[in-house]
Amino acid sequence: MLLFALGGNSDFGGESPNLVVQRAISALRCSEIGGSWRSSCLYRTPAFPAGSGADFANAVVICEAPEVNAEAALAIANGIEAEFGRTRAERWGARTLDIDLIAAGPAGGQVAPDLGVAQQWRDLPMDAQLITTPQTLILPHPRVTDRSFVLVPLVEVAPDWIDPLSGQSACALLAARPAQERASVVPW
Repeated sequence: MLLFALGGNSDFGGESPNLVVQRAISALRCSEIGGSWRSSCLYRTPAFPAGSGADFANAVVICEAPEVNAEAALAIANGIEAEFGRTRAERWGARTLDIDLIAAGPAGGQVAPDLGVAQQWRDLPMDAQLITTPQTLILPHPRVTDRSFVLVPLVEVAPDWIDPLSGQSACALLAARPAQERASVVPW
C-alpha cells in the first residue's frame, strides 16, 4: 500500500491549483507504480503557515500495489512534481505541486528508516520544522498526525489506516485535531 498526499496553491501553465492536483493524480495512476488506485475528492484549505499564500487544493490517493519500493515510489512522485514546475526555494512556501508519501508497506505500516528516527522527526519542535528537512525518507510522514488538510481526505479513502507510531486510526487522529482546523478543510 502507498498513501500519497497532494497539494498546491500556485497556477502552473495557466491551470489553477485544483486542476494541477487533478492532473497529478492522473499522472500517478499512469505511472509505473501500477496497482489499484482510489482518490479523495479535492479540498480547499488555508495556506500553512497562516498568511503564507493562497488557499491550497489538497487530496489523498491510495495505491494498492504488491511489493512497491517506497523510495522508488517517492522518486516517481518527485518526478511528477518537477513536471508541474515544482521548485523548493522556500520551506512551506507557495508551490505548484507537492506530493508527499504519507505511508507505505503492508497496510501502510512501514516505519523508516527506523522507529527512533521516525519518532525523532515526529517530535521535532515547530521552530525546527521550519528550517530542518530530512535527508532520507521518513515513514510514516512525520507531520501526518498534525495536519487536517491531510487527515480529512485520508479519512475519505483510508479511514481505518493505522498510524504505526501512535497506533491510532486515521479517524481517531482527525478527531483529535482542533474543530476549527478540521472545519477549514472544505470540498473544492
